[in-house]
Amino acid sequence: MDLTILYRGPLASCDYDCPYCPFAKRRDTPEQLRADRAALERFTGWATAPDRRGDRLSVLFTPWGEGLVRSWYRRALVELSHQPHIARVAIQTNLSCRTDWLAEADPDTVALWCTYHPGQTPYERFLAKVRDLADRGVRHSVGIVGLPGNLEHARRLRADLPGHVYLWVNAAEGHTCTDEEAAQWTALDPLFPYSRHPHRSAGLPCRTGESVISVDGEGTVRRCHFVRSELGNLYDGSYRAALAPRPCPLAVCDCHIGYVHLETLPLYDVFAGGVLERVPASP
Repeated sequence: MDLTILYRGPLASCDYDCPYCPFAKRRDTPEQLRADRAALERFTGWATAPDRRGDRLSVLFTPWGEGLVRSWYRRALVELSHQPHIARVAIQTNLSCRTDWLAEADPDTVALWCTYHPGQTPYERFLAKVRDLADRGVRHSVGIVGLPGNLEHARRLRADLPGHVYLWVNAAEGHTCTDEEAAQWTALDPLFPYSRHPHRSAGLPCRTGESVISVDGEGTVRRCHFVRSELGNLYDGSYRAALAPRPCPLAVCDCHIGYVHLETLPLYDVFAGGVLERVPASP
């Protein structure tokens, strides 16, 4: 079985306080953190079990909060990166953590999807960490939210990032982007037009639910993070019988981790080899 898994456990705390994020500066209780750690360790145990070795797995961690400031997420990425049946293990991160732990990971398998949040961290500190990733040969993308006030920050990033590093721009939720603004963002990220407007998805074929699934901390399997109907449970294997081609039941899909899997878009070719970490085949 060739399967991509989007894992999101109960972690909901973040060390940043971005004004547009509901998880800004949220703190999980010690009990919640222990529950998140136990859930992640259970998932890692499943992914590394001997009976998984006949499968080919790719894993993207998409925590509501910031995972890499927690030792168990760093440990999970290192462990999973060394499994021969795991093609890719990646995580979405604000890169506020240190990066030296990556020396223990397999750089051919581990990858980071990094977001720069102006005002939350000194620019030079963020840039130094990105350069460290490049020096270590760790696959990564770097991005920013396309708010008008972020344009100059994005231009500075593009000028300072290594040439091979893809700079992505997410259209800002709730902000209507004018054609002029869109042209400015597209000059920095040629793929920005895919993010600018939600994609009509109702009734269209999507890889989620067939070769891509979403898994929560309880092991509940859904086709993606945005469709709540359940396909079964990861740990009892009941999800396997439900894997099948199926059209999207939603009217639109407006998040990259969702619409990248739409079969009507060419993004599997655009991001060939880098779908999870958002690294284009030819940035």
